[in-house]
Amino acid sequence: MPTITAFESSPDRGRGQARDMRVRWAFEEVGQPYDVRLVSFAAMKEPAHRALHPFGQIPTYEDGDLALFESGAIVLHIAERHDGLLPKDANARARAIAWMFAALSTVEPPIVELSMAMMFERDRSWYAERLPGLQEHVRIRLGELSRRLGKADWLDGAFSAGDLMMVTVLRRLNSAGLLDEYPDIAAYVARGEARPAFRRAFDAQLAVFNAASRS
Repeated sequence: MPTITAFESSPDRGRGQARDMRVRWAFEEVGQPYDVRLVSFAAMKEPAHRALHPFGQIPTYEDGDLALFESGAIVLHIAERHDGLLPKDANARARAIAWMFAALSTVEPPIVELSMAMMFERDRSWYAERLPGLQEHVRIRLGELSRRLGKADWLDGAFSAGDLMMVTVLRRLNSAGLLDEYPDIAAYVARGEARPAFRRAFDAQLAVFNAASRS
């Protein structure tokens, strides 16, 4: 059975934004059972964990003699091994993978930059001046995505790994209020969150946070 690593005490406070959520969701979509090994922040920087993830982060993936890091690579590996996340048609499959890369390489960076500023720079003298620029960078990407999505339920036909990655990226904006400006994207995210596989993955990650909070 594959084993992934996740935060022992998640900084997202159980909101399903830690990157192991993407991998959990992928497993749930394809019906693949998995184990989770929880790691502390200190353990993530130890040699044993860095042997799996050279940058000392989560998640990692282990299955037999294969070890992977980076959530996108892990989700792609799961999608390639199991039915349900990539189309059978070769061209549609390639487009779904392109959307995975777009989520991680084009849409996520300005969202993460905004999120980090909102969490760690609020008391800085430059925060009020810097915030509008960060928000505008995100709005540009949301506008482009909105125009491409239009009235469709998913990015390219049926739900795929591209949608899974995009929804998890966009969910990082839940506390920023920007999704409210793009009703079609907000509805798109809500469709992803309504999938039973998403709910199972979310509940599994939340259970870890609740257990840590009680201990």
